[in-house]
Amino acid sequence: MSRVEGGRPSPARPAAHAIARDLLAWFDARKRDVPWREERDPYRIWVAEVMAQQTRIDTVRPYYHDFLERFPDVGALAAAPLDDVLRVWQGLGYYARARHLHRAAAVVAERHGGTLPSTVEDLRALPGVGAYTAGAIASLAFGLAEPAVDGNARRVLSRVFDLEAPTAERLERAAREVLDAAPGRPAAVNQAVMDLGGAVCTPRAPACAVCPVGVTCLARARGTQDERPPRRRSAPAPPRRAAAALVTREGRALFVKRPPEGLLGGLWDLPGTSPVRVERRSPPIGEIRRALEAALADRHAITARVGRRLETVHHTFSHFRLRLDVFAAEWHAGEPAGEAVWAGAGQGGVGELATPTYLRAILPRLEGLETRRTQVWCLESRVSTEGGEAYGWQGASPQE
Repeated sequence: MSRVEGGRPSPARPAAHAIARDLLAWFDARKRDVPWREERDPYRIWVAEVMAQQTRIDTVRPYYHDFLERFPDVGALAAAPLDDVLRVWQGLGYYARARHLHRAAAVVAERHGGTLPSTVEDLRALPGVGAYTAGAIASLAFGLAEPAVDGNARRVLSRVFDLEAPTAERLERAAREVLDAAPGRPAAVNQAVMDLGGAVCTPRAPACAVCPVGVTCLARARGTQDERPPRRRSAPAPPRRAAAALVTREGRALFVKRPPEGLLGGLWDLPGTSPVRVERRSPPIGEIRRALEAALADRHAITARVGRRLETVHHTFSHFRLRLDVFAAEWHAGEPAGEAVWAGAGQGGVGELATPTYLRAILPRLEGLETRRTQVWCLESRVSTEGGEAYGWQGASPQE
């Protein structure tokens, strides 16, 4: 017996070589079918790792192939307009990832001759590249024994080493112990740990009986697997209310470009105002209409008559739940300020714009505006999370 974190009598510290051996045997026998698993091109691995952050692999697959077809290397991505990058990314969510990729590609093209750097230090210096992404690229593309600790790896290492306080430094030390026990296979070790966390060592009800490292897992031996890692309590997403206008003019609808930074940065959206917290009393419909008309005048320099409410859309984002009231609006005067377009459904129309997922439902219906200029439709969307934001009926500008 020995005493470890928390002062609990327990089995001795697990042998890293046994962990690595059993883990790699399991991985070699059942590795997941991932499109980039055997890839060694640093650029392709970089794109894949960024896309896979907070996104299911099955969701990533088609986007990964389409992205590489459009931007096959660092030079092509760096030279492309941001609008093109966002349009290919459209629907994958968390658009800051696409903006960071685009900026980082420009840095790689300018400072590294178009070749992704091989050291963790240089990789970490690129926009949007954190410790996990740098470690993943270094190990998968360059064969360096560098940890890649994502959420799955954090859970596995916390349990195998029974870490009561799994700080970033402690997790890195644990990961390096396993990496050092399997020289020459850093990519396989990192991928095996992540796969184990996704398939066996799950957040709730881990399948310890079939775990390949179950015999060396300290948390299982001590009965603490359900306590590791400590659960992070997150506050419930607050509700917010917003309104947006589908403004029509001569068979076309108005779309405005959001600021380049911030949530949904650089995408084309419906005009409106910012979201506000939901109060107990819902504002009268007339008050919302007047606030929306004022926003169209103040923000976009147009006069429009806001008509009936077309639909109420409930859309859940990563950090708040939105009730979006969509109103019909008819343009009367003024030319929109800032970056704005009147777009229809034909060639060169709204289909060429990078828009949030929740607006995509309206695109096929715009065909009717070409022939029935006074008719408008609602957009309807129920998306679990996009990492973005829509507009509201009053309040301050959105923050990152």
